[in-house]
Amino acid sequence: MHVDCRRAGANRLLWRRAAAGSEQHLTKSASRLITRRQYYALKIMKKSEVIYLKQVEHVKTEKKLLECITHPFIVNLLGAWQDDKILYLMMEYIIGGEFFLYLRKAGRFPNDTSRFYAAQITLVFEYLHGETILYRDLKPENLLLDRQGNCKVTDFGFAKRVEYRTWTLCGTPEYLAPEIILSKGHGKAVDWWALGILMYEMLAGYAPFYDEDPLGIYQKILEGKLKFPWHFDRHSKDLIKKLLTADLSKRLGNLKARATCAY
Repeated sequence: MHVDCRRAGANRLLWRRAAAGSEQHLTKSASRLITRRQYYALKIMKKSEVIYLKQVEHVKTEKKLLECITHPFIVNLLGAWQDDKILYLMMEYIIGGEFFLYLRKAGRFPNDTSRFYAAQITLVFEYLHGETILYRDLKPENLLLDRQGNCKVTDFGFAKRVEYRTWTLCGTPEYLAPEIILSKGHGKAVDWWALGILMYEMLAGYAPFYDEDPLGIYQKILEGKLKFPWHFDRHSKDLIKKLLTADLSKRLGNLKARATCAY
């Protein structure tokens, strides 16, 4: 049995090959999900660490939301269990690797590759928003690739059901929309802003608003001055500009009428 443990804050990801009935620490209901020659990812969280890091609500929200959704471009939840000390989330095993590492190794993606992944994330956001769920944490580190090279969104710790607007400050500085920084309250439009940032980063190899100081990043986001590298074509520029507009009434994805783009 192969075991590879990876640590990120309070979470430990345990990847293993499991045969039916062979995992004694799982409950009987969990073992029934396991079939021969099938891989799963077991997300293990110590309750003491979750409490110490004040992540109780995030973990509860993530589990609750993942139990209600399923999508081909999301890392889907297959089951959840707990004992006195540990929380277990059984997830799909995504074998293709980390999106972030591929992007860093490539430097930047060509148009066709960027368009492919942007389209898949668009489908995820359309699905989530249809379920009144904001994702709020899009970034390369939260994307995995399956064996066919498709993108899979993971980590729903910041996701939230929102009918209209919420005021929680959360997310990665480079990907925050202006309305989050200004504490104006935010809705589904913040996900489309983050998609614009990701598209820029895929094509350029770096985010459009960067500074060593988070406050500097926020200032640049609020200023909204976009500088495109020479290799961006006009369709890419047009789409990214429409996603990275501070005016919510003009931001693509937040319009009452659906818009199409040549990108």
